[in-house]
Amino acid sequence: MNFPMRFIAAGTDFSTLTDFVPAPYLRKRFALEQPPQTAELLICGLGLYELFVNGRRITKGALAPYISNPDDLLYYDLYDVAHALRAGENVIGVCLGNGFQNNPGGYIWDFDKARFRGAPQVALRLDIDGEPALESDESFRTAPSPIWGDDLRNGEYYDARSERPGWCAPGFDDSDWQPAVSAPAPRGEARLCEADPIVVAQELAPVSVTPLEDGYLYDFGVNSAGLCRLEIEGSAGQEITLYYGEHLIDGRLSRKNICFGGENDYVQKDIYICGGGRETYTPSFTYHGFQYVFIKGLSEAQAVPGALTYLVMHSDLKERGGFHCSDETVNTLQTLTRRSTLANFYYFPTDCPQREKNGWTADAALSAEHTLLNLSAETSYREWLRNIRKAQRDDGALPGIVPTGGWGFKWGNGPAWDSILIWLPYTIYLYRGDKGILAENAHAILRYLEYLSRNIRADGLIQLGLGDWCPAGRGADHYKSPVYFTDTVLSLDMCEKSAFMFGELGLLPHREFALSLHARLRAAARLRLIDPATMTAEGSCQTSQAMAIHYDLFEPAEKPEAFRVLLHLIEQANNHLDVGVLGARVLFHVLAQFGQVDLALRMITQPTFPSYGWWVARGATSLWEQFEEGAVSSLNHHFWGDISHFFIRHLAGIHYNPRRLGKEADIRPQFATALDFAQGHYTAPEGEISVRWQRKGNGVELNITLPEGLQGRITLPSGYTFADGTTVKPCVSGVYQLGEAKAPA
Repeated sequence: MNFPMRFIAAGTDFSTLTDFVPAPYLRKRFALEQPPQTAELLICGLGLYELFVNGRRITKGALAPYISNPDDLLYYDLYDVAHALRAGENVIGVCLGNGFQNNPGGYIWDFDKARFRGAPQVALRLDIDGEPALESDESFRTAPSPIWGDDLRNGEYYDARSERPGWCAPGFDDSDWQPAVSAPAPRGEARLCEADPIVVAQELAPVSVTPLEDGYLYDFGVNSAGLCRLEIEGSAGQEITLYYGEHLIDGRLSRKNICFGGENDYVQKDIYICGGGRETYTPSFTYHGFQYVFIKGLSEAQAVPGALTYLVMHSDLKERGGFHCSDETVNTLQTLTRRSTLANFYYFPTDCPQREKNGWTADAALSAEHTLLNLSAETSYREWLRNIRKAQRDDGALPGIVPTGGWGFKWGNGPAWDSILIWLPYTIYLYRGDKGILAENAHAILRYLEYLSRNIRADGLIQLGLGDWCPAGRGADHYKSPVYFTDTVLSLDMCEKSAFMFGELGLLPHREFALSLHARLRAAARLRLIDPATMTAEGSCQTSQAMAIHYDLFEPAEKPEAFRVLLHLIEQANNHLDVGVLGARVLFHVLAQFGQVDLALRMITQPTFPSYGWWVARGATSLWEQFEEGAVSSLNHHFWGDISHFFIRHLAGIHYNPRRLGKEADIRPQFATALDFAQGHYTAPEGEISVRWQRKGNGVELNITLPEGLQGRITLPSGYTFADGTTVKPCVSGVYQLGEAKAPA
């Protein structure tokens, strides 16, 4: 595609954290003798843009075109605008926001020092009936918009008194506007954005409005992400300030848990100055994570529930799977997982929508499987992988956040985080069968494995970065499992998955390298990280033991004894979690694999600390970052969400593509004692798989629906048989009556 590269701007000045430069308007009028048959407009806005044609907003969604490092990738959107053009005068209007181009609110991660930082700019071209009709240049006219400050992380400030009615429509007088200036072309590779757009998915009214001495507290009942629409009958000059957050202390909004270095007055704050009369305002170039809004500047008469509406927003991902059962705590946790996954999906998965908004790589790796089982995320994942590959350093190293301006190589990465480069294409291929995703990432994966091979210690192990993050009841980096253990074991897993992917592509030398590295690391790990006398993994903790079983550090014959050690470690913790996010990703699957689904479910749902059920008992409406008593950190993370994968895979029993051969699904439900029924579904490329089981008398009725052409087996848990006394059958759609197995005579 021939991308326009003539970038223009309103000037060279850009905002800082305290000194603001208004978001610029740019407009161009042109004449047509007749309405066009075809008209396509190609646009790149750095950082963000809103696009108007003849007074009509036609932007694809919020925060267009994408959030990326412009030194790596420049994102363009393509619009069919023939329907919006007419004979006579026409106008293209653009409003530009700072976005990632200038993000002083991201100073914690050095975004304020990024090489690409500068004033927002735009490049566009309009083709009419197949021929170029206009392109961005200095003939565009520019003036300040009413947005006198905007920051992706902090918020937006808007003065309605400065509005310019009709600014993007024909007939507007722009004679006092200034000509645009030429801007240097960015360094990144130009490409069309293929990620799902960010849309308003739901509108929520407040569940309560509480007057306080200095304002009003709006509670929307759930912790999610998006914006507030303000509707008010205001007086000119009336200033309204909105503070967004997720936590209350003594009935007042506290933002200490989402502000680095303590509470400050920048984070998650919008200001609106009324122009007078009936007004509606929704910010354009920011978003927030919140349940509560504290609003200052309203009169008592204005502080009605309808003054604020929560616009819940996220990437436009469609439901692909789900789970429901007889236990309401489990159902609540499934809802919370879905909510946090979506609240943290703004083009790519982020770690939290209120504090960081960063594409933390480990968070996304840990969540990839449950996200793909629930939602249609593969297109957006594929786009983000392009950014991950661009961020990879020449030596193969990866940063802990993507996009980045260079931060995240000295701290915040390591194999547990870097695994995103392997896990994401692997999981997409596993669940969607797209071999192209493997080919696109093969070279970057090989470079990363070479990087690992150069960082093996003298003892044969790897220790590069962060470990079992956020262990329950302890500080975020107070690990029981040593980093050299988690790093080495996850490196083993990456080698195995890489070898499989290389094999699928026929890249045999690559495959042999991955297998040889796997063998080298595994030999060292078995020598140094396992006590063969006790079958105990280094660290003597739930995380180490579960990971060593799950990632095959133990031999098959050793696993039963290793599992008994794991059960003992769980018993020592009074059947509670004693893991961080790396251990939690595998613990419940290991328990289910060895027939202990009841214990796994109890550990998840019990209301005592620490457990997911404890979150629910405390009123959580999203997944939290940590299990903490007496402290509050971020309350909206998705990296604990693999429980949804556990529900669908083990309680409903849907094992899609279990042998990595494609066109297969095994149904292996586990009838947890605490449940009367469970049902799950997943829409595979072949069609929908659905499973429902329900207790009936002393037996169970199992209802299975499979698409045609999908092979597999139905395997019953211990203690149950089909009517003919067998426990395994070929997997076909139908209703099966199951009875309890009879003891031998």
